[in-house]
Amino acid sequence: MTSPINWICALGACITLSAHAAPVQCIAPAKPGGGMAVTCKLIQQGLQTQEPTAAKISYLPGGIGAVAWNSIVTQRRAEADTLVAFSGGSLMNLAQGKYGRADVNDVRWVAAVGVDYGMVAVRNDSPYKTLRELMEALRKNPANVTIGAAGTVGSQDWLKISMLAKYSKIDPKTLRFVALEGGGEAFTALRAGHVQLVSGDASEATLHAVDGEIRVLAVLSDKRLPGTLANVPTAREQGIDISWPVVRGVYMGPQVSDDDYQRWVRTFDKMMASQEFNHLRAANGLYPMTMSGDQLTKYIRKTVEDYRKQSDQLGLIR
Repeated sequence: MTSPINWICALGACITLSAHAAPVQCIAPAKPGGGMAVTCKLIQQGLQTQEPTAAKISYLPGGIGAVAWNSIVTQRRAEADTLVAFSGGSLMNLAQGKYGRADVNDVRWVAAVGVDYGMVAVRNDSPYKTLRELMEALRKNPANVTIGAAGTVGSQDWLKISMLAKYSKIDPKTLRFVALEGGGEAFTALRAGHVQLVSGDASEATLHAVDGEIRVLAVLSDKRLPGTLANVPTAREQGIDISWPVVRGVYMGPQVSDDDYQRWVRTFDKMMASQEFNHLRAANGLYPMTMSGDQLTKYIRKTVEDYRKQSDQLGLIR
């Protein structure tokens, strides 16, 4: 779709301004340093390879995505150039009713730009060198290990470490969790010694492990991940058969016009088909997964329904 043209005349001269003169906005619904920020950064870099389109990243933390969601569905419903990052954790919150009466159909799902994977990390001076050593310590005295996780009971970070514990015959109810606002805050708490373990995502660990202060004990993927975390063993390699993929992408307001929505779907399809985007995605610690428009919307609906069933079985939906 050709962008509308706004005419401004002043002092007898007329100039034209594209509708994209103002930067596109990518909202990260968490504090800086986490997976939502990684998503927006990737999109910002990717869009610059296109027309080019300037993209601004803004942060709107609160309620593990609830504040940003409510802002879009109540106050910013028709903003044609505002994208909001989402993850598998957002879908889990939707499934469990943590966004209130929110429904999958309240927004327009634009694109999934990649997939992330769960991981567990400690400080480099931690006594735990392997996932097995950590699980053994949790089995002996779970009160000695404080776990930083984005979100409260039932969040995907809570579920990851709970599943690892359950597989290791540890009652998840005995674990000590500290609920934090996103992966960036969790890693800040870990560095400061306020928590001894972080349950988070590989892309977050890629950001924080480069200076050698963080030790990633395991990634929750089917096989080892390339790049910064290439030497980190999977949980399966260490005898715990758990995998946790995390989709990452963007949505927009429910009253964005069909023309603008399809324009963005086409923009993402073109961007994600390029080899340059593949390199950018890898550099940001994400892995191949591309989906957009109707196909993504169907995937989201099914995923949220699956999460709802899992959560109900675990007694997480009241």
